[in-house]
Amino acid sequence: MNDKIKYVEEVRLVGENIEVGVYALEKAKEIAREQELDLVEISPKAVPPVCKVIDYKKFLYEQKKRDKALKSKATKVIVKEIRFGPQTDEHDYEFKKKHAIKFLQDGAKLKAFVFFKGRSIVFKEQGQILLLKLAQELEDYGKVEQMPKLEGKRMIMFIAPKKSK
Repeated sequence: MNDKIKYVEEVRLVGENIEVGVYALEKAKEIAREQELDLVEISPKAVPPVCKVIDYKKFLYEQKKRDKALKSKATKVIVKEIRFGPQTDEHDYEFKKKHAIKFLQDGAKLKAFVFFKGRSIVFKEQGQILLLKLAQELEDYGKVEQMPKLEGKRMIMFIAPKKSK
């Protein structure tokens, strides 16, 4: 930028209100000074290097604003959890299934798990059947990302929301 541009005699000058062309470095700096703007090197590897006459602080501000807008548009993955016991009765199951449907419709991933306490680990099959039943009933709202898998005292299954058309 400005006086930090060295080791070149001429630069290709671009910018608003400027006749595009190849200028001597001192002439380019003078043009920038006349307009009370900065001479910024854009493409140093080009022959001759490309410089632009702009307000550098305004340029940085605009760039930050653009980056912030892009960052805010980036999707954030939300994971919601639903916990069951191996002997969860029908009413509780239906109640939790309604919540699961709402989470998937809102675009959140679902982590459904059966928590085995104490000796209830002997009912692994019941837990797996429960999770597979849930996956089958939520087929219209999401697809299974990971089948039921036993990790310690939990059997975990992930369901991702279906893309809305």
